[in-house]
Amino acid sequence: MDLELLAPAGNFSKLKTAFYFGADAAYIGGKDFSLRSFADNFTRDELKKAVEYAHALGKKVYVTANIFAKNADMALLEDYFSYLSGIGADAAIISDSGVFYAARKAAPNLAVHVSTQANLTNKYAVKFWSEQGASRAILARELSLAEIAEIADFVPEIELEAFVHGAMCISYSGRCLLSNYLSGRESNRGECVQACRWNYQIRKKDALSDSGWLDLEEDGRGAYVLNSKDLNMSAHLNEMRAAGVTSFKIEGRMKSEYYLATVINAYRRCIDGGFSEVVARELLTAAHRDYTTAYALGVNDGTVNYTDSQAKGDCDYIGNVISCCGGFAVVEMRGRFKIGDTLEVLSPNDNFGNSFKVTQAYTGAGESVDDCKLVQENYKIACPYALSGGDILRRRK
Repeated sequence: MDLELLAPAGNFSKLKTAFYFGADAAYIGGKDFSLRSFADNFTRDELKKAVEYAHALGKKVYVTANIFAKNADMALLEDYFSYLSGIGADAAIISDSGVFYAARKAAPNLAVHVSTQANLTNKYAVKFWSEQGASRAILARELSLAEIAEIADFVPEIELEAFVHGAMCISYSGRCLLSNYLSGRESNRGECVQACRWNYQIRKKDALSDSGWLDLEEDGRGAYVLNSKDLNMSAHLNEMRAAGVTSFKIEGRMKSEYYLATVINAYRRCIDGGFSEVVARELLTAAHRDYTTAYALGVNDGTVNYTDSQAKGDCDYIGNVISCCGGFAVVEMRGRFKIGDTLEVLSPNDNFGNSFKVTQAYTGAGESVDDCKLVQENYKIACPYALSGGDILRRRK
């Protein structure tokens, strides 16, 4: 298999962004059976359109059905898999053995990728799923590159997918009950409240009032004791490929279009041209926590982000380019900007990194303005570059 850059897409607009900035495939969720039920997700008609859109571009779509299912889900799941097969989805992503059985029964021609949540931490587990008919194993984040290489050698017939970038879960392969316990929202049914990102406190045993709460500190650096750093393997893609990984997966179906564009663009450039300082700087521009390589390079006791829930990126998201003609770009505004501001281009083409000062701006009604402050207004601004629809404008902080 050729190397694949696999991106998340929480809705159709994000799917278009992912493909525009260089993803070879996207993983998406329907309105049911997905572990990201608070993403916009796709209706059945949208799933069909997404598959058609991807295939027209020569790209692929994988659909998540990775909840831990209960008896009542099974009949509905069989109908769902039959539908996915009928619309030509490239694979279903499954974590539960019962759901896997339902998929093979209802849609024997639908490829199945086994989710990271199926405990894919050893070569025998991967071998087992391969023998059941799985075409791909999505490896647990707890594995080292050396362990991945062992799996690839032991089960050469199966594709190996691994995460390269994004949020990490403090719990083993994402199997967490914190959300259930603290909020009543079932994390393994797609409703995680992300309790691991909260700032925690402790209370004096005899305290009955709010004055009894004390800050919980970890070496004076904060109280985010369950908050993992973000994964960033951009400097180690060649090592991952040598270990047998053929699909590089980016986390983030709940992330913004700007985040996806930034990260996908960086990894596309890294895959095509190698790791560079440009790539390293680019991955600092979108919001992120401190970065880690997790356990890929061996034992690592520095994976917790004690200081904050999430750091701000180096750039502000200003807007999406709709069109460009005659020295003017039409931009859907996502962040306030003014005459005199210097904007930078985020693009998969040669305009990437170019910047210009805003000298003229007009509303959709043609009114000249100095302050572009109406969210999602289509502003027309003077631009010296021939930008393309799909490009993004941002502003350095």
